[in-house]
Amino acid sequence: MVQMLGIMLQGAVISLEVFFLTLLFSLPLAMPLAFGRMSSHMVIRGLINGYLLIMRGTPLILQLIFIYFAPKYLYKALHDWLGRAIGSPEFWQVLRFVLSYDRFIAVIIAFVLNYAAYFAEIYRGGIESIPKGQYEASQVLGFTPSQTFGRIILPQVIKRILPATGNEVITLVKDTALAQTIGVAELFHAAQNASAREFSTLPIFIAGVFYFIMNWGVSLTFTWYEKRLSYYE
Repeated sequence: MVQMLGIMLQGAVISLEVFFLTLLFSLPLAMPLAFGRMSSHMVIRGLINGYLLIMRGTPLILQLIFIYFAPKYLYKALHDWLGRAIGSPEFWQVLRFVLSYDRFIAVIIAFVLNYAAYFAEIYRGGIESIPKGQYEASQVLGFTPSQTFGRIILPQVIKRILPATGNEVITLVKDTALAQTIGVAELFHAAQNASAREFSTLPIFIAGVFYFIMNWGVSLTFTWYEKRLSYYE
């Protein structure tokens, strides 16, 4: 039991790394995506809409497989088509280095791109929920657009999007189990291996307890933030 718990704790560390790295990159990336979604430029808006449609319209497990395997096929195709035209070995070495990354990095890329799309729509909904009169009032008071957004709009947006963001973060905790699709030994992967080795479903239930504890921590954190921001009510 002690050995099994040790292996599952190692898997839990990998799951937490996927979780925190995804939030670290997807939360800031979602903001320019949200502004692009609201852009008055048709080309920018169209590109962002296409990206959001692909990310939210296809399964995350498919995106994981594509992001991990597609660069290898892309390199082979480019080398077959352009190998004679571009004979420099250094070029192909650099390209191969850029397009070759390990499984963990592929997981982070896939998760970041996927969750940034969902967070972008949450941001957009929060920004568009602010009455236009607040923008006009801040302009009358002499605030610049950046001051208006940073000091007046953004604090209200954060308060309004916390529940929806919390739901996505809880989903992210559970989605880390999909990393096993391309062989990353996260928590659920460790639980499955232990279950097969011990001929018991106990490791699966223990993994469920791990996920519950992590989501409990996420829920408490967002509840605390909502109470801290209650002065906007």
